[in-house]
Amino acid sequence: MFKLPGLSLTFAALALSTSALADTQLKLGSTERVTRLFAYPNNCNVICYRNWTLEQTVQHYLTQSVQRDGYHTAKVRVRKDKQQLVADISGVPKDYAKPLRALLDAGDLAHNGANKLNADGKWAYSWYLFLPLGMALENRKSVELLHFPPDYSLTQAQDYLESKTTDRWATLLTVNGIAAEQTPAYQTIIDIAPIAAPSNAGKDLEGVYGYFKDYQTTMVRQFSQTASGVTLPMVAFGAPVRNWIKEQYGPTVTVLGLAHINPTPSVTVPVLGSNHPSYIWYAADPENYDGDQAKADAAGLKVMGQDLSAACWQAGMGSKPSSDPSVQLNSCTQNWQVTQKVKTCELFYTSIRQLTPEQAAAKCSAPDIKPQLEQLRAPLPALAQAAPHL
Repeated sequence: MFKLPGLSLTFAALALSTSALADTQLKLGSTERVTRLFAYPNNCNVICYRNWTLEQTVQHYLTQSVQRDGYHTAKVRVRKDKQQLVADISGVPKDYAKPLRALLDAGDLAHNGANKLNADGKWAYSWYLFLPLGMALENRKSVELLHFPPDYSLTQAQDYLESKTTDRWATLLTVNGIAAEQTPAYQTIIDIAPIAAPSNAGKDLEGVYGYFKDYQTTMVRQFSQTASGVTLPMVAFGAPVRNWIKEQYGPTVTVLGLAHINPTPSVTVPVLGSNHPSYIWYAADPENYDGDQAKADAAGLKVMGQDLSAACWQAGMGSKPSSDPSVQLNSCTQNWQVTQKVKTCELFYTSIRQLTPEQAAAKCSAPDIKPQLEQLRAPLPALAQAAPHL
């Protein structure tokens, strides 16, 4: 006990508990449940890449969420309480636990699907169940529907938003006026296969989607509206995802095709079809055109124009969800495929062909490239489209 003049204080009186200071508190469940929902341990193979406890792992992802929601002074503490794990979070609204609880409940559905997949002998030894942890839970601006997360996002980065795919798309969002620190709010991801797998495993995952139907539809229903009732725009990336939209909700979604889905009867969500963010490297590969570099560049330029237009739509609709989706799309395609086609060209050559800005500017102002720029809206060569897993 401290002895101060006229005052006697115990350690307990000096230090209020974290839980007493928490603005919201969430019981995460048993150790067993939390272990499977957080893919714990994330990166251990005899030696742990990061030797974190279960509590540290959960705290890591929850901290990512509060930061990406804009609560930069928030504090997260995860602790055990009678065989249950509890998260105490300060510096957030008192109802902040609600979307987190919904995510974990959906995660139970994903785990059920993975168990059935394994029971049917279709689960690969190199796969991990990986939920979209660390996303913005409250202040999200748009939803990205994707195929599956690459395994290194889990085992190396422990960050769902750290991958070649998400990094490229974040860059396109910044080109379209979104501040770099704000892009995570636009990249709230739902993968139709919640499986961290090698990045080239897309074709191997064909046939697994039906096992996760309850999880998928629950996530779309939860993420497509904010707590205040704002309906968020959705981008469907890649052929497997666009096909899934048709199978699950009805409308056909093509690249730069606009559709609407109804996760619930009273909610209508605008959905834009897009290339997979990594598709451009396939479409622009000269090997797909018998080594013809000019054809590969022409295809790559078309994909760059499509991708910039899709990111423009996402940025505009996410910033102002009350906008007319069709008007926004027309504005974006006109901008990147007509008005700023030289800028589109320069971005292709700097980001995909790795030219310097000066080299790209020279390339895109050369007379021999003008016919390609005039054809930005033309269909892609058939060979470049033959990548169903993208």
